Amino acid sequence: MSESEIDHRPHRQIRSFVLREGRLTPGQQRAFDTLWPHWGLEFQSQPLDLAGLFGNHHPVFLEIGFGNGESLAEMARRHPEHNYIGVEVHRPGVGHLLLRIEQLGLANVRVVRHDAIEVMDQMLAPASLQGVYLWFPDPWHKKRHHKRRILQPALLDRLARLIRPGGFFHAATDWQDYAEHMLEVLSADARRFTNLAGPGRYLPRPAERPQTKFEQRGQRLGHAVWDLIFTRRP
Repeated sequence: MSESEIDHRPHRQIRSFVLREGRLTPGQQRAFDTLWPHWGLEFQSQPLDLAGLFGNHHPVFLEIGFGNGESLAEMARRHPEHNYIGVEVHRPGVGHLLLRIEQLGLANVRVVRHDAIEVMDQMLAPASLQGVYLWFPDPWHKKRHHKRRILQPALLDRLARLIRPGGFFHAATDWQDYAEHMLEVLSADARRFTNLAGPGRYLPRPAERPQTKFEQRGQRLGHAVWDLIFTRRP
């Protein structure tokens, strides 16, 4: 079937990811066997009771596509007064994060292995989040694949529903073309979101965002990183 034929099939959602399932290490398999029942959340078609889930009313932050979960685990370690939900589709990354949760003794992280769009649409109530992170998503750098980029106007509709007034959306990428796309899409929604850096500008890396080893390696090679933080208007 050709790409054009696929695109015109009714009700087919364009995915922002390709599911490439790597082999689990023995430790990651153990994480699914023994840790997932404690920290994992199965997908459901009704909003979560976040206060009941975490046992408190602390602000909740969502990371879309957490990769191996190192940044999410580090934020949760730094901020026990915050709660975090991480969404990722790749099993090795989920297993790695579960192991980090165990190693660090974290009680403020929950993990969902599912499509983030469906999680946002069905598992989270309006104005339930203080912040949303989208760090180093797949840039889909080929022009014909730009429609697969997760940061599109439709995502902003979801963010506007979920982020409470005064909360924020923080995106980061090491692809300049995608950074420009992000800035354009977010800036076009000035009625609902305000650029913390000022119109048309990026932020230096906030100290709040932990650096990954891949980012550090890229910086040694001279690769730039662009950060954007947009706050939800009242």
